[in-house]
Amino acid sequence: MGMSDLIADFIGQVLQESDGLAELQRSELANRFGCVPSQINYVISTRFSPERGYMVESRRGGGGYIRIRRVQIDPMQLVMHTVNAIGAELDAPTAEAFLQNLLDAEAVSPERIRIMAAALGDNALRPVPRIMRGPVRASILKQMLISTV
Repeated sequence: MGMSDLIADFIGQVLQESDGLAELQRSELANRFGCVPSQINYVISTRFSPERGYMVESRRGGGGYIRIRRVQIDPMQLVMHTVNAIGAELDAPTAEAFLQNLLDAEAVSPERIRIMAAALGDNALRPVPRIMRGPVRASILKQMLISTV
């Protein structure tokens, strides 16, 4: 298991034990895992992003902290929030993160998630020129989500 995975697992465990809200100090985490604070920033920005259902507040400095909150939202609101968050283009990893968040929140059934993932993958979009895959992927996901509401 890599360092980023260890850090993410630790933060996830803290979130679970504290009912979805964790207040951590970047320097303490870096010391605990023997890494630089920028690695903590990397883990937080990639594993605890809004696409994955988290809100992150950060204050730097001596008494600084990172506050991570798991967002609890009504499933239909989450679907509409996701539609609004997609934007004009969408890469495959971000699409996967959106789908995983919807699955984790039980906002969309596992069967529908599998179908959406297949339709958004690079294999399905192979006939589409690479430069157009992001906009096409975004449009497809938006329409599929709107049809679930």
